[in-house]
Amino acid sequence: MTLLHRHAAARPATAAAAAPTAGQGYDTRLTLPLALGSLLNPINSSMIAVALVPIGIAFGAPPAQTVWLVTALYLVTAVAQPVVGRVVDLVGPRRPYLVGTALVGVAGLLGAFAPTIGVLVLARALLGLGTCAAYPAAMSLVRRATDRSGEGRGTAAVLTVLAVTNQVVMIVGPTLGGLLVGLGGWRAIFLVNVPLAAACLLLGGLRLPRAEGTPVTGSTARRASVATRLDVAGVVLFAASLTSLMLVLVGATPWWVLAVTVATGAGFARHELRTAHPFIDLRLLGGNRPLLLTYARALLTATATYAFMFGYVQWLEQGRGLTEAAAGLLMLPTSVVAVTVASATGRRAPVRAALVVGATSLLLGAAVLAVVQPDSPTWLLVLAGVGIGGMQGLAGLANQKALARQADAETVGAAAGLLRTFMYVGALVSTAAIAALYAQGPTTAGLHDLALAMVACAAAVLVLTLVDRSLRRPPAPSNPTPPDTTAPVTTHPVTAPGETA
Repeated sequence: MTLLHRHAAARPATAAAAAPTAGQGYDTRLTLPLALGSLLNPINSSMIAVALVPIGIAFGAPPAQTVWLVTALYLVTAVAQPVVGRVVDLVGPRRPYLVGTALVGVAGLLGAFAPTIGVLVLARALLGLGTCAAYPAAMSLVRRATDRSGEGRGTAAVLTVLAVTNQVVMIVGPTLGGLLVGLGGWRAIFLVNVPLAAACLLLGGLRLPRAEGTPVTGSTARRASVATRLDVAGVVLFAASLTSLMLVLVGATPWWVLAVTVATGAGFARHELRTAHPFIDLRLLGGNRPLLLTYARALLTATATYAFMFGYVQWLEQGRGLTEAAAGLLMLPTSVVAVTVASATGRRAPVRAALVVGATSLLLGAAVLAVVQPDSPTWLLVLAGVGIGGMQGLAGLANQKALARQADAETVGAAAGLLRTFMYVGALVSTAAIAALYAQGPTTAGLHDLALAMVACAAAVLVLTLVDRSLRRPPAPSNPTPPDTTAPVTTHPVTAPGETA
């Protein structure tokens, strides 16, 4: 299924491609490889934050160059995530999982021995591509188990494990990265992917089922059909538009790059409005104002989260003069607050109240960052981190709840996949802002400007929450109609800055 669109193709009827025996529920032996594979993206997303400064020093690269270590991963992931999810539908979860985790291992080795900053950026891009497979594979297996058993026992447990694992790893990543850099230098955060990937390959090879999805090999007609269902033209136009936009945002690009952004963006919109199987169904998306507001809030909160994670850490190391390990430890209060708040309020807090409190917490934390100095007391820095942590613990889960209420029942999984894309676009915007504001290095003045941008994000989230009338209504009762099991369903995960499905 493409984003916000559902295909009507029938499930394979052959025994080799079919799911295991009807009535059989989720196999708990899959939990370990799925959880281990799904944490590869958040761990690589967050650990790099404390390594940007030592990498820049090692290669003599300014922040405008090292920021591409962040941008490369998120740019690739934002585009590839829904595509890989579709491939999982077509060929089954096993092969994408194994190929993806193998690619993570290769990228880890490439990064650990990279001779130049360009090779390091390539390694990060390969990490982004490789880490796209595990979570869609997990969601595919969970959905198939639910379809077979007709109930959610067992599957709810694994979803909880995946959510907690991803959120905790994402939030504590900077602290873990700081410890690794302190012990083995910045190359350690790349090398750690090798044993992780090896474990995923071993466990995945032993435990993941060999049952396949819709075959993708065979006749020319079959291959053409698969290409159509993947909407290759839409993917290419989307990737070209997003990549050229990033080049414009980070600056130092020829004027014609902006023209490329406009042309490819217009071409993408025109193609998606005319094709039978769109990558993103723009008509359906444009007609759902509450969902658009949720996407906007997700983009803004992701922008603020990553501005803090990458911009603040660099300032701690160069503006404050801390070691990588010390900077990682100073991020720990943010991690603790975020996990504690999410655990304590995740199920009970009303969506609107959680978003209002989260935006206010972000506003206060960013306001503190706007006045800190290199010699400010440690408690003031901790206070700023606590404010950001409160936002991370509240806003992410609240946006997911809002999406579940606002998206169409038959396309909620695809809508969640698009939510993740918006989050990654927010991460890209933050890296562009860091590159522009840290053009002379991570100075205190640059941090203050970045904090003011975070204040603006918080204010915008607050306004978008207050004008969203759908958040004032109680959630609609669940649709008792059983899911349509005659068509393949892609459930795209939501893992983004500090938050997961």
